[in-house]
Amino acid sequence: MIKLRAMSKSKKKEPFVVSEKGISGQYKNWFLDYASYVILERAVPAIEDGLKPVQRRILHAMKEMDDGRFNKVANIIGQSMQYHPHGDASIGDAIVNLGQKNLLIETQGNWGDVRTGDDAAAPRYIEARLSKFALDVSFNDKTTEWQLSYDGRKNEPVTLPMKFPLLLAQGAEGIAVGLATKILPHNFCELIDCVIKYYKGKKFEIYPDFSTGGMIDVTNYQDGSRGGRIRVRCRIEETDKKTLTIKDVPYGITTSQLIDSIVKANDNGKIKIKKVTDNTAAEVEIRVDLAQGISPDITIDALYAFTDCEISISPNACVIENRKPQFSGVSTLLKVAADNTRELLRKELEIKLAELQQKWHYTSLEKIFFEEKIYKELEKKYESWDKVLAGIDKAFTPFKKQLKKEISREDLLKLTEKPVRRIYRLDIDQLNEQIKNLEADINQVLYDLDHLTEFSIAYFESLLKKYGAGRERKTEIKLFDTIEAKQVAIANTKVYMNRSEGFIGTDLKKDEFISECSDLDDIIAFTRAGKMKVVRVTDKVFIGKDILYAAVFNKSDERTTYNMIYTDGKKGV
Repeated sequence: MIKLRAMSKSKKKEPFVVSEKGISGQYKNWFLDYASYVILERAVPAIEDGLKPVQRRILHAMKEMDDGRFNKVANIIGQSMQYHPHGDASIGDAIVNLGQKNLLIETQGNWGDVRTGDDAAAPRYIEARLSKFALDVSFNDKTTEWQLSYDGRKNEPVTLPMKFPLLLAQGAEGIAVGLATKILPHNFCELIDCVIKYYKGKKFEIYPDFSTGGMIDVTNYQDGSRGGRIRVRCRIEETDKKTLTIKDVPYGITTSQLIDSIVKANDNGKIKIKKVTDNTAAEVEIRVDLAQGISPDITIDALYAFTDCEISISPNACVIENRKPQFSGVSTLLKVAADNTRELLRKELEIKLAELQQKWHYTSLEKIFFEEKIYKELEKKYESWDKVLAGIDKAFTPFKKQLKKEISREDLLKLTEKPVRRIYRLDIDQLNEQIKNLEADINQVLYDLDHLTEFSIAYFESLLKKYGAGRERKTEIKLFDTIEAKQVAIANTKVYMNRSEGFIGTDLKKDEFISECSDLDDIIAFTRAGKMKVVRVTDKVFIGKDILYAAVFNKSDERTTYNMIYTDGKKGV
């Protein structure tokens, strides 16, 4: 037990006792609360709309501000802080991240460059507004579930009614307490094609597509689930026998990181180049000048083997579903998004149907009210207003069979406020035309509800037609050759041996020279005692005394055969 005695100037108090178990229990609870908060409220996107809380609050704030014009990002940050209980820097970074994806937000000003790693300008200089696509697919107050904001002053959406697989289009990355998510971005047009195939009951496959271009090998993608892996390469062109040009960067790598990796590989002797120059402007262009007598083809392979010209990315599709983190594959995420969209479209149709039926009901009431001269009840002398309304209601009795719902007091009050000019034949004809059009609209909505899958397919086809232009695949899917690092490594060191003492290594420069090699090579050696060893090139390694022969060992060399002759110990042969 830990005893904490509280003292005062006036008198002594009884000891305040807290058990060690109590303290550890509190810390355990606090840590779990913190971990749950970070996972649910910051790092991992929700499966329903594909957004993290900060992104959802930014979009909601931008919708509140939306008047069709651009707003300063600084103002958007201020509006978002009414909903997001964190600093302005985190909100600003999230806005820039959304803007660079070029899907939900239209941007104006210097928003940085993901290829070069250049930062965006300060929030007071750059501007943004919701894209037409975002307005079409992300918002509908009537189908949105609302909750109180953190300070209880305003309402914010629990999730946005997203009618598109946004999570797969944008991708997501985040790390929380003991949990991480990495969902790669996919092609806009291909996602829509896959949703339509899913609705039609056909098989589909989706693979990543990056705004930075390049090439990917998706052999081990494994549906983007945990344990999967893709290889990403930039395009390298041979300008001439002495020059290579890199035309893009792998996803997640900047031009400066790529150049640093090339310089490092050259310094370590993996490749031999004269210099590397960054000529990137509107398009990526990194010029690599080769050293004298170096093969461009071998250098291209070496760039893929030893630099960030080729990287490996491991996806990890983790999302929040029913307030819990769940691991999934991208096919499942697409199916969930497609099902959610179909359900949201059904809700929108049901709301539209209820509104049309209400409008039909009131327009029919209005027509009967003027056509059958029920308005003349207003001229009669009733004792009270309630009796006037009761008289009007009674006058409707012969016509109630024509209606589809009961006449409410609100309906009667609205009728009494109508101008008397409605009694003209022209206005009654206009009401008849309105009723006819409303009935046609109601029948169309009923048809769409009965054929909801076809309606959903038509919805996605209209999205593709409206927003698909310019969103074609940028990353080429290819099967990469396996590059053996040993085959392309430059001979950057020399190996020596001390025959009598039995050592081989790169530090034995006073001893016998064997060969030039790379630090990835193996050395084969034979001793007088009949031992044969294959060892990796190192500073110094013991083989065995009296070395007879040593050379660089090429495992795949089928032309060289080693024959070892020895004496049989018993027979002496």
